Amino acid sequence: MAAYQIGAVLAQEVTVESEYAITFLGPGAARVLSTPRMIGFMERASRDLVFPMLDPGHDTVGTHVNVYHRKAAPMGAKVVFHAELTAVTGRRAHFKVRALMGEVVVGEGTHERGIIDVAKFGERLPPV
Repeated sequence: MAAYQIGAVLAQEVTVESEYAITFLGPGAARVLSTPRMIGFMERASRDLVFPMLDPGHDTVGTHVNVYHRKAAPMGAKVVFHAELTAVTGRRAHFKVRALMGEVVVGEGTHERGIIDVAKFGERLPPV
């Protein structure tokens, strides 16, 4: 039986590298952490937090993200992504997520992940 620890927190540090930064402003322009990458790191921290609490054969998939990208994090910056498990309702795990560069809030919001039985999930996918 899954043992959810409401209030549990996980922090993961990432250094902003070229592959995580925007490029669309053109050569020589500011290179900062992209919003999609920020969200991806928030999702990863949330999944990594709850995964050890799940029953064997289960995992989670992202179902909802509601975040603000508040400040730019330049190349080389160290950003710490925090996920806090705030609730589990049925098959939904709810998280508070934050990205911090020192004391500066880079991004914050909420995230929801669906709890799935991995084998059954694959069986329900439509053929392609």
